[in-house]
Amino acid sequence: MAIQSFLVPLGTRAPAFSLPDLHGTTMTLDSFEESPLLLVVFLSNHCPYVKRVEKALGALTAEYAELGVATVGIASNDAVTYPDDGPAHLAEQAERAGFTFPYLYDESQDVARAYRAACTPDFFLYAPDRTLVYRGEFDGARPSNDVPATGATLRAALDLALTGHPVPEPHTPSLGCGIKWRPEP
Repeated sequence: MAIQSFLVPLGTRAPAFSLPDLHGTTMTLDSFEESPLLLVVFLSNHCPYVKRVEKALGALTAEYAELGVATVGIASNDAVTYPDDGPAHLAEQAERAGFTFPYLYDESQDVARAYRAACTPDFFLYAPDRTLVYRGEFDGARPSNDVPATGATLRAALDLALTGHPVPEPHTPSLGCGIKWRPEP
């Protein structure tokens, strides 16, 4: 069942994190301090909403990396229940989709909770002071339609943020597979 992302209030500070990438290297929020903008994307390997846009996301993030935008992908799904979302399969996805950004594994799911991530994909764009300037959809492409996956909505937000302009609301929430939370003990 598809769910919408939460519209976390603009101006919210990016929560700190310390997570391993798919090669075991620990990365933190401070790892990206040199970049003027930081795009945090909650992803999964099995979700049809992510699969629908993943190649376009790989291309868009590579393009904007040349403009100084850092991107970090975070996978927070319970890999015990959803083994396709474990690190080995995430590495396959990164190669398939052309992800050149760090892809981190949030085994505890604490980072997803801190960011108030609700679905995959879920996009959070932060300004140089790491306050939230955009949260919402990649574009209108969905598994059930023929809309081209171009990242048009996110691209417009990135272009505004890169020039220091606010991204006017309303922001259309992202739509995707709900995060697969581990059962409560």
